[in-house]
Amino acid sequence: MEDFKKRFNKLLTNKFGRHPNLLRPEVNFSEDLGADILDMVELMLEFENEFNIAISDDEAEKITTLGEAETYIKEKIKNSRS
Repeated sequence: MEDFKKRFNKLLTNKFGRHPNLLRPEVNFSEDLGADILDMVELMLEFENEFNIAISDDEAEKITTLGEAETYIKEKIKNSRS
C-alpha cells in the first residue's frame, strides 16, 4: 500500500498545492484545503481514474477528510480485487 499512499498524496498535492507532510488524515477538504463542490467533483474523478474505481455521488458527499477518502478508496480497491 506504500505505492497507494504515494499516488494518493501526489493527486492531493497536485490538486491543492500542499506539501505531502501536511496531508494528514484529519485534514478537512473544505475547511482546511478550501475545496468547493467543483474541486471535490474533480478530485473524485481523478481518484476514479487513478485507482480504477467508481465513486457514487452519494458516497462522495460523505467524504469530508483525507482520512475518510483514503479509507474509502482502499476499501473500494480491496473489494474490486475480491
